[in-house]
Amino acid sequence: MQSVKFPKWGALLALVAAMGATRFGHLGTLWAPPDASWAVFFLAGFYLQEDRWVLAVLLCEAIVIDFVAIRVYGVSSYCVTGAYWFIVPGYSMLWLGGAWLRRHVVQRPSDAVRLAGSLLASFTACFVLTEGSFYWLGGRIGQPSVAGWWADFASWYGPFLLVTGTYVGLVAVAHLAVTRWSPARTGLRVR
Repeated sequence: MQSVKFPKWGALLALVAAMGATRFGHLGTLWAPPDASWAVFFLAGFYLQEDRWVLAVLLCEAIVIDFVAIRVYGVSSYCVTGAYWFIVPGYSMLWLGGAWLRRHVVQRPSDAVRLAGSLLASFTACFVLTEGSFYWLGGRIGQPSVAGWWADFASWYGPFLLVTGTYVGLVAVAHLAVTRWSPARTGLRVR
């Protein structure tokens, strides 16, 4: 069986570039697209799961971009608190969700359900870790409460999921287009 081959370095460079071009604003602005970071970690887990060092590279990239955005471009540092480091386990959850999906793809329509489930589960774990740590441990909320946390959670969960899901969905459609038009029609394999 033959499959469409996509160079590993090409996949890595595309993901690094996507995060580099978008990480300056969570939900985007008139001048910049929404942050693709969460989708990048999920997709890296899917396409580059065998190279675990890529997770460390992407985590370092995210931290460096945040530092540069704050120090050089004057982006607000409001979200950077002691809880900031929860991005490490949070983003790792996204990576693991993508890696899990890769191991369970069977090249059938049911893969769409696996994709949705894996993305939703890993996204939710990441969101709970990052948003929850910011709310409860970040020191920015005067009097944290369960009701306040739930209101914060509910107001940000949907928009973040929409952005992440849109990026992953676009890549999934491109993946299908490439694999459907390939002679072997067996899937995209990163080498």
